Amino acid sequence: MKIIVPMAGRGSRLRPHTLTVPKPLVPVAGQPIVHRLVKDIAEVVGEKIDEIAFILGDPAFFGDDVVESLTELAEGLGAKASIYRQLNPLGTGHAIMCAKESLQGPAVIAYADTLIQANFDLDPSADAVIWVKQVDRPEAYGVVKLDSEKAITELVEKPSEFVSDLAVIGIYYFKNVEDLKDELQNVLDNNIIHGGEYQINDGILGMMSKGKVFKTGEVDQWMDCGNKKVTIETNQQVLKNEAKKGKQLIPESTVLDNSVIIKPCFIGENVTLTNAVVGPYASIGEGTVITDSVIKNSIIQHATSLKNAVLKDSMIGSNVSYDGLARDLSLGDYTTVNE
Repeated sequence: MKIIVPMAGRGSRLRPHTLTVPKPLVPVAGQPIVHRLVKDIAEVVGEKIDEIAFILGDPAFFGDDVVESLTELAEGLGAKASIYRQLNPLGTGHAIMCAKESLQGPAVIAYADTLIQANFDLDPSADAVIWVKQVDRPEAYGVVKLDSEKAITELVEKPSEFVSDLAVIGIYYFKNVEDLKDELQNVLDNNIIHGGEYQINDGILGMMSKGKVFKTGEVDQWMDCGNKKVTIETNQQVLKNEAKKGKQLIPESTVLDNSVIIKPCFIGENVTLTNAVVGPYASIGEGTVITDSVIKNSIIQHATSLKNAVLKDSMIGSNVSYDGLARDLSLGDYTTVNE
């Protein structure tokens, strides 16, 4: 089994946090988004993962440190890491074809801006599976239409009239991913473009036209990381999940000076809290110092200093220095604020 992870986008909706760090490497509950995604898939897929292929963007942004991090991630799961580049933003279908050398055998394709809790029991009658989640506003999503046998017959992007309320979340399984490669090659060769880009959906529709059977997989949780608001919500849900599993998220190196941690929280190594209340649902990166402050439902990255702060629903980057008032904040790396 292979995992294919397109992650070449710059994550503009999560700025300023993605000005210095690619969005898939922004930590949620102490781990980069893409690390959590890949580990979760590897845990539930039920088969040995032989290879993980990452499709990155420009090396000037996705540099050697990113490659090293992803290689360690794959090798830690006993898999080979393959690194590919999508240098021009030409769509999901184009991104997948940048890794065409790895498009062989069974594979999961997963976009690196979402986290899931899901059952990966695969229907043996299906040639492919598209994971979906029931949503309240299907007109805001791409959705699937099903026939009486629960097979997918159509993919409809942001339908103006009701088609179904099962939204595509960006995770797919292909029994033989070469079938998708062949259809996407046809998309590229014939310049089939929608919205100015080459789309995975056109490859999937090509497979369907040849009789390939697509079924749905449903997720228990779909946690988006597209912008600040939903990333903080995802951080909260992941902390709840980790707490249910009994995971220890507060290391012995934490220094508590007249301070309280209200669980669930993630605390990195060598964090110092003085006259502080942290939590619930706070993630604090390693080496951060928090003084005379209250922090809850927020993500604070590493090596940051916070003083006199009362923060809720906030994201603070790394190497930030903040001395100020109560706020709902979004501060990128290397910011200094004194009030």
